[in-house]
Amino acid sequence: MIEIPDDMHPDVVPLAFLLGTWEGAGVGDYPTIDAFRFGQQVTFTQDGRPFLAYTSRTWLLDDDGNRVRPLATETGYWKSKLDGSVEVTLAHPTGIVEIWLGETDNGRVEIRTDVVARTVDAKEYTAGHRLYGLVKGELMYAYDMAAMGQPLQAHVSAQLKKVDTEIAAD
Repeated sequence: MIEIPDDMHPDVVPLAFLLGTWEGAGVGDYPTIDAFRFGQQVTFTQDGRPFLAYTSRTWLLDDDGNRVRPLATETGYWKSKLDGSVEVTLAHPTGIVEIWLGETDNGRVEIRTDVVARTVDAKEYTAGHRLYGLVKGELMYAYDMAAMGQPLQAHVSAQLKKVDTEIAAD
């Protein structure tokens, strides 16, 4: 059962299943890097306005599951409409910003990049596709990426468990 906060803006109710802090682990691979395991923490909050605030941070895991070093971090905002359309804006400290468009339905979100902008020093990254789903109370996702001259293909996937139900944005 998904709890919908009383003060949640009606436009983002289709994304209510994302609210809270999620933690877990995943795997990654790409033709230009070695395969790896990572830990992740994702937080979605709301404050009554028509968007969810989002942060994600990841870290490299060793073979025993211990943290080795930080990996990717991203922050942004997720918006939806009652018709199921979704808009996501993300910023990365590595010099990349993205606008994603897609749809949500019944505990599932599928988004694709509409715009990718990079600073002069940012690595080449041209497109992405993400699929998120609530499966037996866990948040699963897969992220396909086109970067470094490679076509769109699988990059990372993870399985996250809810660790709290924080719902208010700062």
